[in-house]
Amino acid sequence: MKKAGGLVLGFAALLGSGSVEAGPWVQPAGSAQIIFKYEDMRADRGFGPDGAPADLPESRHDTALAVFAEYGLTERITLQFKGDWQSGEDAFVDYEGRGPIELGATWQVWRDDRTAVSFYGGYADGGEGRNAGYAAPGQGEHDWEVRASVGRSFGGSGGRLRHSGSFVELQAARRMRQGLPDETRIDAAAGARFSERWMILAQAYGGQADDGGARWLSLETSIVRDLGNWSLQAGWRQAVAGRETPLAAGPVVAVWRRF
Repeated sequence: MKKAGGLVLGFAALLGSGSVEAGPWVQPAGSAQIIFKYEDMRADRGFGPDGAPADLPESRHDTALAVFAEYGLTERITLQFKGDWQSGEDAFVDYEGRGPIELGATWQVWRDDRTAVSFYGGYADGGEGRNAGYAAPGQGEHDWEVRASVGRSFGGSGGRLRHSGSFVELQAARRMRQGLPDETRIDAAAGARFSERWMILAQAYGGQADDGGARWLSLETSIVRDLGNWSLQAGWRQAVAGRETPLAAGPVVAVWRRF
């Protein structure tokens, strides 16, 4: 049975506080993976300029259907594509349209049976949806991102789903934006199998825009079920801290297919 080349970090979200990202473990040469993910985020409150929660003028609702695809070009280089279609409304806008489309590549700098270190570089073209979770739909033009990732697996070798034990990983990124402030992002994840086909994931997505701009931290917990070359994920994401961002929460559901 062919196992996953790497579990994609859930996206907290393509709506701006994070994104679907490949982790430290790249795809084997000639292997591919595609993930479709749906999220439905709602907020009645938001974090103000001082970080304190306050009621929003009107409830905010954002939904997105995202696709993430990756292909192992070589044993050390994996190509990635990601994009989404969004809709939503708040007190000021009612929108629907394409979100950012991003192309990039991950280079695995070093790896042994348990540990992997990788660098990612990507370019994103902004869409009519939210190109950042704290910005109005359509604001922002194009971005460049560089990202460093390190991961460690326990109780088995290989990437996130390619071992029978657990894993931890940490990612740090710098996103250079046109039309929006540049951002620094820190993402983390931990996962553990409690049977051959079941895994539980805990993930955190944090970041801050430059010049005292928006700040966010969201936590996500989910369960993953393997079905051969398919996997199903269901979970819940909750904003826990921030500044000038919605205090959003909602379900996330994903379907993965490996080739």
